[in-house]
Amino acid sequence: MIGFLKGVLALKQPPTLRVDVGGVGYELEAPMSTFYGLPAVGEAVALFTHLVIREDAHVLFGFSTDAERRLFRGLLKVSGVGPKIALGILSGASVEDFLRTVEAEDVAMLTRIPGIGRKTAERVIIEMRDSVQKLAVPAAADGPSAPASGGPASAQGEAFAALIALGYKPPEVARLLKAGDEPGLSTTEIIRRALKAAVRP
Repeated sequence: MIGFLKGVLALKQPPTLRVDVGGVGYELEAPMSTFYGLPAVGEAVALFTHLVIREDAHVLFGFSTDAERRLFRGLLKVSGVGPKIALGILSGASVEDFLRTVEAEDVAMLTRIPGIGRKTAERVIIEMRDSVQKLAVPAAADGPSAPASGGPASAQGEAFAALIALGYKPPEVARLLKAGDEPGLSTTEIIRRALKAAVRP
């Protein structure tokens, strides 16, 4: 099992990133909560990892904090929740926000995340209720935020592609990006604002 990676960030294209570890490029998928704290491409990075083995692929997932990884692993144990839905939950809410959602039994908040219907949301809350206290540990501080790569148009394009990869439909993505439209924002900031708008009542 690969527990963590330390290397140089070689690619950052949500939800995919690549880390160069001694000349070997590890490709990972990561939630937006991790992308928000990533350094610029070419800088050193350290990530906690989780390997998912499927019949057709071995997929490595990366997380900026151990709390994020533990929440991801906890979600995978919930019936009907796979890696894509778990990434969607972590992209739409911080670990602390998720814990509050479970404690408040806020089914409506979870159903606003792509791929989660009411039954799945209820199951997540019921099955995660007992384990949330184990997850309630302070998260490590985010690293320095990366500067925008390219101009506003490329940042919008990257944000659009990232939201589609997270499961949002194109018309919904267009609406979410329009809601947080502001010149000069980085890709990660555009995505952050769109995801906040998506889970807003």
